[in-house]
Amino acid sequence: MTRRTDLPSEARVRAALARLSQKASETGKRPTVLALAREFGLSNTTFRRHFPDIARDIAEAARTSASAADTPVSHYDLLVARNAKLKRRNKELTAHLMLAAARIQQITLDNDRLKQQLEAATGVARIGAQHRRPPSQ
Repeated sequence: MTRRTDLPSEARVRAALARLSQKASETGKRPTVLALAREFGLSNTTFRRHFPDIARDIAEAARTSASAADTPVSHYDLLVARNAKLKRRNKELTAHLMLAAARIQQITLDNDRLKQQLEAATGVARIGAQHRRPPSQ
């Protein structure tokens, strides 16, 4: 059973949003629904369920401020972002390579075991370079 949560009034939520927006403008960060919900001790989902208009306003403000930001990105910032992306991709590909190498090793061991079982079942031994005797003189 879930516990009953006392919900704040819409006026209190809007006042808290104004304070959060003021603090966000000072720090350069955007206010979020999660930050507002935490201020009242609510989960993100509960807040969105009971205050959908406020959550929608916050999301819309984030979208419009992101599209309105016409600050040019420097060449250095682009290189830093590309480098970070390449590092993430390299790490991901290295992990895939390690998994593939481990799988190849496992398949090699399975193949050798199956060959031994086949030789034992058929009674025919493979003639390999390691079994040959040197020619007699």
